[in-house]
Amino acid sequence: MSDDKVVSLGSKKKSSEEKSQEDNIVSEPVYCSFCKRPNTQVIKMVKGPGVNICSECAMIAVQYLILQDRMPSAEAQHILDAFWGKAR
Repeated sequence: MSDDKVVSLGSKKKSSEEKSQEDNIVSEPVYCSFCKRPNTQVIKMVKGPGVNICSECAMIAVQYLILQDRMPSAEAQHILDAFWGKAR
């Protein structure tokens, strides 16, 4: 099963033959290192060397970094609102 929901960082590009071989292998779930949810329950998963982060945890981290010491800019607030589904 090919899983377009998992993005690997730091890996070399795979040839079409390697991708085809991967498609025939049932892959095991990839779990977020922060919230422990599998890639089957999140929008996207970023897989790194020894650590994984789902799109939801990544956005929470971004939100924390933006809001840590100051109010976000209008552009940053627009991105946060779009992610969390708030209409303006």
